[in-house]
Amino acid sequence: MAVLVDAFRQELSKLGWIDGKNITIEYRFAEQKNERVPELAADLVRLKVDLIVATGTPIALDAKSTTTTIPIVMVSSGDPVAAGLVASLARPGGNVTGLSALSTELNTKRLEILKDAVPKLARVRLLRSPGASNLARDLQLKELRAAALALKLKLEEIDAQPDPKGLESAFQTAKQKQVGAIMTMTTRAFFAERKRIVELAGKYRLPAIYNQKEFVDEGGLMSYGVDYTDLYRRAAVYVDKILKGAKPADLPVQQATKFEFVINLKAAKQIGLTLSPEFLSRANTVIK
Repeated sequence: MAVLVDAFRQELSKLGWIDGKNITIEYRFAEQKNERVPELAADLVRLKVDLIVATGTPIALDAKSTTTTIPIVMVSSGDPVAAGLVASLARPGGNVTGLSALSTELNTKRLEILKDAVPKLARVRLLRSPGASNLARDLQLKELRAAALALKLKLEEIDAQPDPKGLESAFQTAKQKQVGAIMTMTTRAFFAERKRIVELAGKYRLPAIYNQKEFVDEGGLMSYGVDYTDLYRRAAVYVDKILKGAKPADLPVQQATKFEFVINLKAAKQIGLTLSPEFLSRANTVIK
């Protein structure tokens, strides 16, 4: 997260906004506790901030439910129209605008990559985020189920508590059921436990694809997703425009345009997976 915040601050600086001089940035972190987000959003509203930057769909929704007047710049929302954050991408229509990370659509691409990587893949174990149904979770599941059906893959879903015991149980069951590969839903909780998830994928010799390259940095097999650093830089441009008088309702939502496909050959060797030269040629980065 620090790297992304730095990218945001650096871009703001290029646009003439220096924290502590002509702009003050108030940071609020929920620390994986989603129930804290409404309270944090309300705190910012009480401070009468000029603008709120919200990361991800759930946080943007909480911010929107807290204020209809303070401009909100969303970063990496999955499907902001389906989530009810904006009326349309071209005409947001309210106090929210920003960037879409296309997270639901990218799940389809990840399944396609898994099928290409693993010979005769038939069954994929999906680690779902536990807890009550919410809009972001439901949108992801809807897309994944449709994609699995189209690719003739059986998607075996399981709620996995993001702690050592819960994750170990999920992987152990996956191995017992002889699934061919693993995927995780895009959630902050799984991202926070990425080191443990990667270790378990290696321990149980299960191919896995992740949504962010940070999983591969920890030794994971491969990742495909948006370049989040680019999204945070572009969020700074929205902040600049709004602080200079533009209205969120008039600023079209932009979609992610930069994507990263990273493969770790060390991880492939560890689980006994051979990847063809043709498959490797599709990656932006191959770690040897």
